[in-house]
Amino acid sequence: MFQRIQTVYMSLSVILTGFLGYVFPLWTLDNGKPFYFAMDFKYLALSGAATAVVAMSLISFKNRKQQFVFNRLAMILNLILLGLLIYRSLNVSGETPAVSEKGIGMLLPIFSIVMLVLANKAIKKDEDLVKSVDRIR
Repeated sequence: MFQRIQTVYMSLSVILTGFLGYVFPLWTLDNGKPFYFAMDFKYLALSGAATAVVAMSLISFKNRKQQFVFNRLAMILNLILLGLLIYRSLNVSGETPAVSEKGIGMLLPIFSIVMLVLANKAIKKDEDLVKSVDRIR
């Protein structure tokens, strides 16, 4: 499990969505206070669901097809989260009094999606290797 590269990619995705979203702010409000994922239920629920799905994928390391499906589901959840963040940032531009500065936290779903795509490529590579060995027998 730990010697496979997709485990590293999925672990980075868990760190990105599960922990760094609460360290790096999504944006800074006009009063100078940072806005994090946990301050709005929709963002909290989507990031928590994506983290839980990737964690389930990490646990199911013996079933590569199930891992592949879990990672795809996590990518969809991250895309929905990214869409909500972009919608919010476009509706509330930086010039309005509600949001004064956008933070790096808005990029975390993109980085997570990239890590999950790399993990799925590695899972597919492992699956192809197992199929080729079965063909030889």
